[in-house]
This record gives sequence, C-alpha cells and structure tokens, in this order.
Amino acid sequence: MHKKLSEGLQKAIAAAGGIPALADGLGITPEAIYQWRVIPIRRVVQIEKLTGVKRAVLRPDFFA
Repeated sequence: MHKKLSEGLQKAIAAAGGIPALADGLGITPEAIYQWRVIPIRRVVQIEKLTGVKRAVLRPDFFA
C-alpha cells in the first residue's frame, strides 16, 4: 500500500533534490524517509535549515 505523503514532506523532498539527497543531508537512510507520511517533529528544525522550507509548511499542525 502506497502512503500519501504530506504536502510539507513533498516540499522538503523537492527542495532537497529528492529523497536520497534529503536523507544524506539528515544523516539517515532513504529507507527511513520512505517510512514517513509526515515529517517527525524532531526533524522539523533540521529539515527547515537544510531545505529552507519553513516549519509552518513542513508541519502546519504544530507550527501554523
């Protein structure tokens, strides 16, 4: 079953240049990201710094 990715996760992946690039920037495996449907809260600030996508876009349910 294919998981629907949140809009924030899609934007982070696009801004990073793909899942492998995002994973590399985070120091994790691409497989870890493939398990996400939304960005884990503990990763939001790191992804914001890496991609420039604001935290309110990455996780609007927490930072809107």
